[in-house]
Amino acid sequence: MSVTSSTITRRLAAHKKAVVAAGAVALGAAAFAATPAQAATPAQAPSAATASDAKAAAHKLIPDQAQYQCFSNIVERESGWDPTATNPSSGAYGLVQAQPGSKMASAGPDWKTNPETQIKWGLDYMNSTYGSPCDAWNFWQSHNWY
Repeated sequence: MSVTSSTITRRLAAHKKAVVAAGAVALGAAAFAATPAQAATPAQAPSAATASDAKAAAHKLIPDQAQYQCFSNIVERESGWDPTATNPSSGAYGLVQAQPGSKMASAGPDWKTNPETQIKWGLDYMNSTYGSPCDAWNFWQSHNWY
């Protein structure tokens, strides 16, 4: 069995959640509430979303099959449907490779881990910049970026 970095991250996050929860019980709810920064560390991200999760969310948000296919074509090439995909040279992040990734915070505070939030942001970007996912896909085909 191979161990990936996402497996390690999930294991560390689960362990840290257990330790933090045990500390909250031991110290009392008031002491735990007084230190909210502990709950916001990156190691406590929810379990990693899969490509299947992301595709299901996209199908729900993009009911038009043609527009979904165009959106999917872009996402497949940009991130391989990995919501945590990061371009080390540009800093682009997520399914739609927002640059910088923090732009997606406008769609929700869970932009780093939630494919649905990333899809909502990506759709808004494609619609406002190009007119639709298919118009964005047409541009992508000519330029290999969008």
